[in-house]
Parts: sequence; structure tokens; C-alpha cells
Amino acid sequence: MMRSLWTGATGMVAQQLNIDVIAHNLANVNTIGFKKSRAEFEDLMYQNMRIAGAVTGTGGDQRIPTGIQVGLGVRPTTVHKFFTQGDYQNTGNALDLAIEGDGFFQVEVNGEMLYTRAGAFKLNQDGTVVTANGYILQPEITVPTETKSIVVTENGNFVALDGQNQEVAGGDIPLYTFINPAGLEARGRNLYVPSEASGDAVEGIPGEDNVGTIAQGFLEMSNVEVVDEMVNMIVGQRAYEMNSKSIQTSDSMLQMAIQLKRQ
Repeated sequence: MMRSLWTGATGMVAQQLNIDVIAHNLANVNTIGFKKSRAEFEDLMYQNMRIAGAVTGTGGDQRIPTGIQVGLGVRPTTVHKFFTQGDYQNTGNALDLAIEGDGFFQVEVNGEMLYTRAGAFKLNQDGTVVTANGYILQPEITVPTETKSIVVTENGNFVALDGQNQEVAGGDIPLYTFINPAGLEARGRNLYVPSEASGDAVEGIPGEDNVGTIAQGFLEMSNVEVVDEMVNMIVGQRAYEMNSKSIQTSDSMLQMAIQLKRQ
């Protein structure tokens, strides 16, 4: 059977994954704190039909300058996530917090500490600061009922004020960084969990030691560039089509060989 049939099939599978990743990026173009991904590939093993540098059969020191290697296709290696900064949206909401620079908020999910860039926080029935899914921001901060305004400084200082601008509650919001954020495992719901690749979370004070600052009244939007994704989709679609054409061409060549036998 011709190698090109299987080689073309690997190319089609690879481009299918590529389109899957692009579609996920486009689906989350308006997701708060979303980080885009990119599928990356590598060539498969090669079949050596003639080894470069081998001594020719004529004797002496004459060697073959170039060999014959036939590649066997492509395979995916990783789906890399890019934690570049997204655009900011001014909301004016006191509990909307955007991270300017590196860092993640820490939230508790069923006793487990997870991390997020989405700062659209709310208050639950107890006045505790939580995410849209009810996950509690860590360390836990509770806002009293007499609170009239909330102030969050760029270094993470949280202050609740009453009608006379007197402080009735307060706390600090730390940020957490990772040596390799691309190694974080995405859990969905804008949440990430550390892995062996990402390293452990390092707690820091916003604005210190290369940790980002916090902007109150803003949200960090998705870092997906729609035009780039559309161009990548066109390239992926054409690559998928070309790989399918190579399979059709191989099939036609096999059909010709069969017809020769019949004649």
C-alpha cells in the first residue's frame, strides 16, 4: 500500500485538531480572562531508503552526499496556551477586578485551591466575595450589610466603607504566580489547577517582585484576536483539503495500477 495514503491521513487528523483548537478560541472570544491556545505539531519518523555518507560500491573514499529519507506524516505535540494580556473593559463595578501583569486570583473549589484570571466577583447570601459559580475568593473576605462602598487598591488592599466613610471590614487580596503558567491544567469555568509542569503557586503582593497589580472597576477580556484566528482557520482548511487531495491522488494511482493488470 502506498505510504502517501497513510501520510495524508495523518495530515488530515492533525488539521482537524488544529481547527478544533481554533474553534475553541473563537467560541471564547468574549469569555472573561480566557487565554487562547495554539496546536503545535512535529513530523513523524522517516524511512531510510539510502543512508547519506555511505561508501559507494566503486571503492575508495567516495561517499553518497545525500540519502533518501521518506517521511511518514505528522502528529500533534502540544496545545500551547498563551497567557498574554487581554484587553480591558471598564465596567465601573466595584467587585470587577482586573490583573495588570502576571498573577492569578486563588479560589476554593470543594476544598481544593484553584486559580483564575477572571475577576468578575460577586457577593453571596453571607456577603462573602465569590466567583459567578459561588467559589470563595481566598483569603476569604466578608462584606458587612452596612457597607455602602468598596475600595480595592492596586496593591490588593480591600476596604469596605459605611455611609460615613468609616472602615467596617478589610483584608488583602494576594496574587499567585507560576514559573510556567503554560503548564497549568485548564479545568473549565475559567479555572486552572497546578501541575508538575507549571510548578507550585507562589504567593505575592500585587505590585511587588514582578507580580501584577489590581485594577478595580475593570475586567480583563479574552486575548483571542479574531482576525488571526480566521486567517489560521483558512490556512487549516486549505491544509486539510491538500492532504485529502494527496489521498485522492494516491487512490487514483493505485486504480491505474489495477487497470494495467486487467488489461
